[in-house]
Amino acid sequence: MQYRTLGRTGVQVSTLALGAMNFGKIGRTTQDEATAIVDAALEGGINLIDTADMYSGGESEEMVGRAIAGRRDDIVLATKATMPMGDERNHRGSSRRWLVTALEDSLRRLGVDHVDLYQMHRWDPLTSDEETLSALTDLQRAGKIRYLGSSTFPAHRIVEAQWAAREHHLSRYVTEQPSYSILQRGIEAHVLPVTEQYGLGVLAWSPLASGWLSGAIREGREITTSRSTFMPQRFDTTIPSNRARLDAVEQLAAVADEAGLTMIQLALGFVTAHPGVTSALIGPRTLDHLHSQLAAADTTLPADVLDAIDGIVAPGTDLAAHEKNDTPPALLDPSLRRR
Repeated sequence: MQYRTLGRTGVQVSTLALGAMNFGKIGRTTQDEATAIVDAALEGGINLIDTADMYSGGESEEMVGRAIAGRRDDIVLATKATMPMGDERNHRGSSRRWLVTALEDSLRRLGVDHVDLYQMHRWDPLTSDEETLSALTDLQRAGKIRYLGSSTFPAHRIVEAQWAAREHHLSRYVTEQPSYSILQRGIEAHVLPVTEQYGLGVLAWSPLASGWLSGAIREGREITTSRSTFMPQRFDTTIPSNRARLDAVEQLAAVADEAGLTMIQLALGFVTAHPGVTSALIGPRTLDHLHSQLAAADTTLPADVLDAIDGIVAPGTDLAAHEKNDTPPALLDPSLRRR
């Protein structure tokens, strides 16, 4: 396992980090399975675990808390807030009122007195940056948060938050967690230049593109991945964007074979090769998944392989832009571009 500094924090984190979204009902993972995955991940050199309050309605945080009991100080522990936690209209977002409650709930579920990284899961257009950063700064000063981060923020919102922190003398976001993979490269054109400019650590989620780059999805095979069972529209190959992904996967598989790599090694090696990326977040549902992904921990792709990838999916290109949570709505809805 390799380690890198998380932005300008001085904290050393593994280049592969463990994402816990599949813990609980989302991934149908039991506590024993989650604990075994955490055990194997730590043994494999991973030292950053990332979860969120909304993953399985809090169940993921509870499972992570039980799995890390007795060794919390050896782990860089990250969680997130802002996504809805029930039907109550104020149990979501980035207001001071909600974040104070949400953090306390997360700490209780995790069984800890602080988290190392508290991330805003999405930009909240209803709440000002000053309101959010002021609340987070107070929670940080209270010792309940070590660092603040954002997740899937559009580039201009990352900049606005940095300016707000400077203007109002508040703590700033020191990390960003964007979606990034060979098939979704849009952040290379806007987000990564900004995170590099401001010295933010980058924790890339979905580096296997929801399983498209796992090696399990190939031409002529029935798609039976776990994700395809509850998100079938993302894997319907009659849809042009999915057809484009499948065509790219077939070409990428040939590149991987030629280089003597698995598809997972190719995919994770690509993400961690970018100088703006700190870690790739892997989200295994089983121990077998974890071991196949840990096998990519020390993968370094040579220039000719990276060039071949560029020839298949051009830099800065998203093959499924409609799935990007940071895409400006006007790019997807023509009515928003017309008076």
